[in-house]
Amino acid sequence: MPKHAAKTKLRADADRFAVGMATRRAVLGDRYVAGREKAKSCFDADFQAFITETAWGGLWSRPGLSRRDRSLITIALLAALGHDEELALHVDATRNTGATMDEVKEALLHVAVYGGVPAANSAFRIAKRAFAEMGAKTGRKA
Repeated sequence: MPKHAAKTKLRADADRFAVGMATRRAVLGDRYVAGREKAKSCFDADFQAFITETAWGGLWSRPGLSRRDRSLITIALLAALGHDEELALHVDATRNTGATMDEVKEALLHVAVYGGVPAANSAFRIAKRAFAEMGAKTGRKA
């Protein structure tokens, strides 16, 4: 790779990382992201950079869908795939994305039909707990 191409790629990666970090903070919240950054080690630093650049800087920052829509899609996919810890995180992030409790409920009903009732059953339990915890902090009831 020519030297100028490598510099351009580094600049593009740095830009994508900066955009990704801003989007990640806007969706997940400064407190969560700061905690993940503090917990980062040399073992997972490359992975953290990868998800910040790719998921947050590349995908979540695209103009084709709103953050609300991306949030609902992400919640449905995480529920269908049984990724409970990430599901709880993204339900909590609805306070920042604008997805409502009723919209999350509708997304999880879709999961029941297209991803399986056991996955949706678990997801409803996790979402209910996450909304209850949010309600304790914000007055929002599950």
